[in-house]
Amino acid sequence: MLLGFAAWTVILLLFTVGVYRWSRILTGRAELTEFRADQVEGEDWYKRAMRAHANCIENLPVFGAIVFAIYVSGSSGKLIDGLCITVLVARIIQSLIHVSLEASNAVIFTRFTFFITQLICFLWLVVLVAVHGNVSV
Repeated sequence: MLLGFAAWTVILLLFTVGVYRWSRILTGRAELTEFRADQVEGEDWYKRAMRAHANCIENLPVFGAIVFAIYVSGSSGKLIDGLCITVLVARIIQSLIHVSLEASNAVIFTRFTFFITQLICFLWLVVLVAVHGNVSV
């Protein structure tokens, strides 16, 4: 699932930010220097895509550390597998909502629901490793 999370981060970058930037550069509507890191400009979906990608980047190391702890502790089992799968599925859905839908109370609440799902899974995994390290759960 960690590899899936990393792959999703790259796919999201390529097919949103990458397509937007390169389509503008290759059609002569923008120069390479127009895409500054300190000033995000562009269509609303592009701005949301930038933020969704940043969200993935922010959470990937956290998930990576948890998966590393699971590996080192020798923990395994259906519960751990299920929680890791849930993290990836929730991350993909959260990203798709972020990129696809303009912000409204309902959209933000839905997006947050998938984010909090990931956080709950993160904490649950941490507790499982801390309490049951090297035990199949």
